[in-house]
Amino acid sequence: MLALTRSALAALRSALMRDAGPAAATYLQEAGYVGGEELFTSFRDWMRDQGLGAVEDLEVESFEQRASEYFRDAGWGTLRIGMLRDAVATLDSMDWGEADPASGLDHPCCHFTTGMFSDFFGRIGDTPLAVLEVECRSMGSARCRFLVGTPDVMSHVYEEMGRGMDYEEALAEVV
Repeated sequence: MLALTRSALAALRSALMRDAGPAAATYLQEAGYVGGEELFTSFRDWMRDQGLGAVEDLEVESFEQRASEYFRDAGWGTLRIGMLRDAVATLDSMDWGEADPASGLDHPCCHFTTGMFSDFFGRIGDTPLAVLEVECRSMGSARCRFLVGTPDVMSHVYEEMGRGMDYEEALAEVV
């Protein structure tokens, strides 16, 4: 694993957004997704080094606690894992490392994280998952909130949000 400072990641995102426009999101998501496998391996190694056993043997509550500790220890920030409408997992952070509250953006922008979480949590569930950031500290929200769910559900939420619907309302349509 390679350490990258928050300011370096913010500068990279800003340069990509400036030079590549909307395509920057895709580039960052792809990079995050590609890194997911090594991140998961690092998590497994961290679990072993902590004497916590295998990831696959963890109960849900224990996994949530350990994953939160891992991401905090890795410098990403604190992470609270929950559920919304029994349809998606929520990942909330008041201090997520990719967010830049000073940027004043008009849309969520933790694109690297969405790719990274998609691969990482897909490995936990051994199924393809999609991740959508619906609240972001870079746009003035108090937290970054990521939704993790099936590609169909996340696609529906994304499309409805594009039409101006709130993400919780969009989720209510599918559950």
